Amino acid sequence: MANKTAPDSPPGSAGGTPTRRRSERSRRAILDASLALVGEVGYDKLTIEGIASRAGVGKQTIYRWWPSKAAVLLDAFTADVDEYSAQGLPDTGDLAADLKLVLRATADEFNDPAFQAPYRALAVAGANDAELSRAFVDRLLEPGIRVYVDRLRAAQEAGEVAADVDTRVAAEMLLSPFSQRWLMRTGELTYDYVDTLVDLVLRGLRPGS
Repeated sequence: MANKTAPDSPPGSAGGTPTRRRSERSRRAILDASLALVGEVGYDKLTIEGIASRAGVGKQTIYRWWPSKAAVLLDAFTADVDEYSAQGLPDTGDLAADLKLVLRATADEFNDPAFQAPYRALAVAGANDAELSRAFVDRLLEPGIRVYVDRLRAAQEAGEVAADVDTRVAAEMLLSPFSQRWLMRTGELTYDYVDTLVDLVLRGLRPGS
């Protein structure tokens, strides 16, 4: 979910030396440990020492690659964002169907306890840490929004969306209610909710609406 590479992080294991492969295994163990622990103890009680103990490494190994627990957790949580951004959203020629497919899958992810714990922890921590908040936005939220903007622009070029629609605002119209419903626990993220949200938003984006 964003840049997998932490400062001075070891290269991937493929084709690397045994030392580099061990370093990559250690790095992966650290990232996995941070995700597991934040779900168990929460962000406030998450410590570098605890992560090191769970990962089976010394804490200096962690500090060699990351400056703080927030940096570790952010790397762990955003490890696949680059791949997701590169793939983009599906484009079958049916905008509504494509958006519903992706947002249904996103609802499944948001409803997964393994996802909820680190995401909520980062959101709460970011509310009190401007630097973490900026990193959270730059590395997770913005890449996620951009793939929707790109898909909406493609639909605009195909005549499915009115030419005067601001695709950035349109993407936020889809994602903001979804995120707020989940973050504030105002209701469940169901497929029916997702489908209704997409239908309502697209109703205002169609040519001649």
